[in-house]
Amino acid sequence: MTPLILASTSVYRRDLLARLRLPFDTARPETDETPLPGESPDHLALRLAEAKARAVATRHPGACVIGSDQVAELAGEPLGKPGSRDAAIAQLASMSGHEVLFRTGLCVLGPDGAAHVVLDTTVVRFRTLSQAEIARYLDAEQPFDCAGSFKSEGLGIGLFDAIESSDPTALIGLPMITTARLLREAGYQIP
Repeated sequence: MTPLILASTSVYRRDLLARLRLPFDTARPETDETPLPGESPDHLALRLAEAKARAVATRHPGACVIGSDQVAELAGEPLGKPGSRDAAIAQLASMSGHEVLFRTGLCVLGPDGAAHVVLDTTVVRFRTLSQAEIARYLDAEQPFDCAGSFKSEGLGIGLFDAIESSDPTALIGLPMITTARLLREAGYQIP
């Protein structure tokens, strides 16, 4: 079987891919994630997913490489990972009572260099959040490494009024329904 590599060191993506029970390795893509001037959030997510896969593929010829990137979009503007408590407070306050789009780009890059690139969009409707609720949530879960400043698979689910998605794992960082389909098409045996 062709070696499989996840172009990410994200524990969230690693845990999702492990659900398929395929042997795989992970590799840090070392990709600049700075948006290009005027770049839309959906284009950014797709570009970075493929760039990550290609960066790892150059170091692992002959492997099948999975790249993924997620960009939160509020009113057409991208939101990055907060990185700090203050930035997370600001993000959650700005999303309070609003609809936020989570654009998850996925690239499965075959050993021949052929890229299959897909975009998943998940719509999250945040309930109106008080400053005290935001602070309590951040103190409890500290999601400073997550786009949008929350973990939907954990306590963060309490921040929402609704989620609309064709793939619930996409919001965690890797759309597994599409990933499984693309890997089956690439010859991997997945039930």
